[in-house]
Amino acid sequence: MKRALQACVAAFQFLSRLPLPIPITYTKEVFARSVVFYPLVGAVLGGLILGFGYGGSLLFPLVLTAVLTLIWTVSLTGALHLDGLMDTADGILSHRPREQMLEIMKDSRVGAMGVIVCILAMLLKGAIFYSLLEESWSWIIVLPFIWSRWFMVIAITAFPYAQKDSGLGSYFKGVGAKHITGATFMAVVISVLIWLLASVTGGAGTIVLSDGLSILWMGIGALLLGMLMARSMAKKLGGLTGDTYGALNECLEILLLLICTLIV
Repeated sequence: MKRALQACVAAFQFLSRLPLPIPITYTKEVFARSVVFYPLVGAVLGGLILGFGYGGSLLFPLVLTAVLTLIWTVSLTGALHLDGLMDTADGILSHRPREQMLEIMKDSRVGAMGVIVCILAMLLKGAIFYSLLEESWSWIIVLPFIWSRWFMVIAITAFPYAQKDSGLGSYFKGVGAKHITGATFMAVVISVLIWLLASVTGGAGTIVLSDGLSILWMGIGALLLGMLMARSMAKKLGGLTGDTYGALNECLEILLLLICTLIV
């Protein structure tokens, strides 16, 4: 139980900026166990975003609410995944040899391609928020934040680490099949519980099966789209890095939110 609690705290402290002042000794074992709780972190962040958007829509015009929700979304993670997206864009879109790409990604400075990709990603996510606020700001919006973080566990396990023993991502070397199983179980259970809770509280006690199928679409979408992007990155870089994990999460969030606009 103590190990599970440490792993859960580590997941929240690493993936979010939520105030959780519990001292943890970070080791490779703790990092490896923490990935099981990534979907839980996504669920909490998604719930906070859902509530913020709903509350904002009661006070402000939808365009302003969408922008404020976007700012809230970035602040919850401290732009962790955006940083990875920008570094990855700078490296891969430089079209240099593999080793130079990796060196560019290590550079703390942000290049033109990173800035351009970040701006486009934020514009797209803000537009999606506006569309969902206008059409159907519902529990389904939480799912992309769960399943994008679930795929990070798949990416960590299924692809080699490109920077050998350097970089923060090297701490995840102990992640394996049992962690994928745990993260998958966590993602499915949390998603189903959210669906059932939303059905009972928002649908006069009626459980709508078609809404529940959204969980299946999110899982399939995260796996297929994530594998396509991860394979492409790994082919160029000779594997994945901590930056690419963040980039994958950010891109999957956007793509899964786009799917939400189609199924709500």
